[in-house]
Amino acid sequence: MVAEPDDTNVLRVAEREIPLRVSRNPRARRISISLDGGGGVHLVLPRRTPLRHGLEFAEDKANWILNHLDALPEHVPFEDGAILPLLGEEHVIHHDPAGRRGVWRTNGAIRVSGRQEHLSRRVHDFLKVEARREITERARQKAQIVGRSIQRLSLRDTTSRWGSCSAEGNLSFTWRLILAPETVLDYVVAHEIAHLKHMNHGPRFWALVASLTDDVAHARQWLRKRGDRLLRYG
Repeated sequence: MVAEPDDTNVLRVAEREIPLRVSRNPRARRISISLDGGGGVHLVLPRRTPLRHGLEFAEDKANWILNHLDALPEHVPFEDGAILPLLGEEHVIHHDPAGRRGVWRTNGAIRVSGRQEHLSRRVHDFLKVEARREITERARQKAQIVGRSIQRLSLRDTTSRWGSCSAEGNLSFTWRLILAPETVLDYVVAHEIAHLKHMNHGPRFWALVASLTDDVAHARQWLRKRGDRLLRYG
């Protein structure tokens, strides 16, 4: 179950103010902490854990938080001139105020019309639409191959999981997969579709994954070594 939003705080560590997003997860058994894509921290609390205990936990992890934040790749905002790896291929954002087409991709560029203050949101919306299109098409094809049905497919901005599959057949993916190489996105989709048939990571599961996508080992290695780079955008 995805943790529900609860509160937003600021964690002050070594004269730095770090955004601290707090969520509550009814299924969580202990406090957990992770980094989010915006250079902040996500704190997950069990349902009845007092907020002060979570804040104390975050303060105790201050050194861990600083070390990992400093190790993150440089943040890349959605602005004119920024370079995004759309399906692994570099595209430059070009602001075209007089354009009449919203956001479109052409010749290695993502062109954005309209006013400057709307540019970031429009790029974000464009990437989510592209992600949904790519993921949905691949998921439906692979689900047909394994003879299973998808009940619901949703996109989120998760920082610790690239995708998930529930026992009911509900799939969830991070929209940031559109910024990964195509083979990596395809692997994550294949992984979750395989869970529609095998809710485990046994030999039959991995054999099915391998039948649904190419070069599983390479995709898994890319996510382990470079996956955190997807969190730097936007």
